[in-house]
Amino acid sequence: MTYVRTLKRIRLDKTNYRKRAAIIVGRHSFATVKVTDQNVAAQILKPTPTGDLVVASAHSRELAKHGWKGSANSLPACYLTGLLLGKKALEKGTSKAVLYIGKDHFTTRVAACAKGIADSGVNIPISEESLPGSERISGQHIADYAASLKENEEEYKSRFSALLKNGLNPEDYPSHFEEVRFKISGKAAAEETAAKPKKQKKETPQAKEGKSSKDKKASSSSSKKEAKEEKPKKSEKAGKKKE
Repeated sequence: MTYVRTLKRIRLDKTNYRKRAAIIVGRHSFATVKVTDQNVAAQILKPTPTGDLVVASAHSRELAKHGWKGSANSLPACYLTGLLLGKKALEKGTSKAVLYIGKDHFTTRVAACAKGIADSGVNIPISEESLPGSERISGQHIADYAASLKENEEEYKSRFSALLKNGLNPEDYPSHFEEVRFKISGKAAAEETAAKPKKQKKETPQAKEGKSSKDKKASSSSSKKEAKEEKPKKSEKAGKKKE
């Protein structure tokens, strides 16, 4: 038997060195998201030969300073934490980053945090299909679930005891989310969507060939029409010469 030496962080399943090498070679600033049972922590770091430098960091506990009364690890909290992190990164002069989660799984909470970073104005490449919908990010699913439990008062109070203790009715989750979102970004949801540039669809080679063929047909038909119009003029000139 032969002994194959592996690095300790590979044995502990903590680091994906292929992804890590790609980030270092590309010299990209990267965003990391850690979601625990109670909180969310996110950072934007810059890799250097001597180690990673923290450009900006945000924690879901900071949301209380902006008036947040909801859960600290829900989808809305993940989005708001990413929004706060992106705002801090822009203030430090970092406008581009890539998402790096290492050996962790890409969950909806990580996706919500990445969407918050992107909505803040930081250019972070991520597919729109992998992001949760706006209703889930605003906590509409929590409000709907609370409304369904409204008849059972005991279960309603036990499920949402923390929210009720903070003075927040779970049915008001979406409106409370929009208030805190406006305090962090200074923009309403409608203003942010209007400010985003619309992506122009790239023309495929087949579409370009179709357009060129249509242009050729149009030019040929117009030239034929011009030739037909010129024929009677020539015949008139010939008639005048005979006279």
